[in-house]
Amino acid sequence: MSTHYYFSWFNDFFPDKLVQWLQEDLQDRHSLVMISAQPSNYEDGQINFEDIMEWTWLHQANLMFDEYHFIDYRMPKEEARQWIQNASVIFLCGGDPVQQNNFLAEYELTDVFKNSNAVILGASAGALNMSAKWVTSRNAAHTVEIDTIHDGLGFDPFAYESHSQRDYTSFVQGYLSPLSEEMDVYAAEQESAIRVKDGKIEILGPVYLISRSKIQKISV
Repeated sequence: MSTHYYFSWFNDFFPDKLVQWLQEDLQDRHSLVMISAQPSNYEDGQINFEDIMEWTWLHQANLMFDEYHFIDYRMPKEEARQWIQNASVIFLCGGDPVQQNNFLAEYELTDVFKNSNAVILGASAGALNMSAKWVTSRNAAHTVEIDTIHDGLGFDPFAYESHSQRDYTSFVQGYLSPLSEEMDVYAAEQESAIRVKDGKIEILGPVYLISRSKIQKISV
């Protein structure tokens, strides 16, 4: 049994329906492990979880844990792997998806994730890295010279894109179209979520499915 959540971004708090899903799925709340998407940006010292937006979403939804751990380059590799292995819930935070992707590879965390029984959440950059593949593109305001397809952790067999509202028919379809010939792409606007529970996909908020270069809105 596996449960994965792909969040775009929430400007204030989780919508009520999403809170209901999470209350249902996050039965084990012993240990929450959060993984930075800016792992080099923190100075020495203890992290203040109240400054982390993703923690705030959970707190506002009354989803509390006995233990909280934040993983970045300050934590030794073996310690990070141990906390992830024993986590009840793992949250891949938003930020820079390339930095996070490189960090996951350097800390050799893919196999630890795959063997974990935790519920896995990802927001923005974290959600991109949970998926099978994702794209960096100049058309998505990324600082890259050429469009690049990146491999994610591959928890589910689709690609993911997360960003604020844009003209999907002329914009998203353009740079995501080649990838959509290889696999389904879910392009999420703000205030949206995808839950994948035992392989079943459920949508909350404005999400578009791009498949073989054809696009359709599937929000409910």
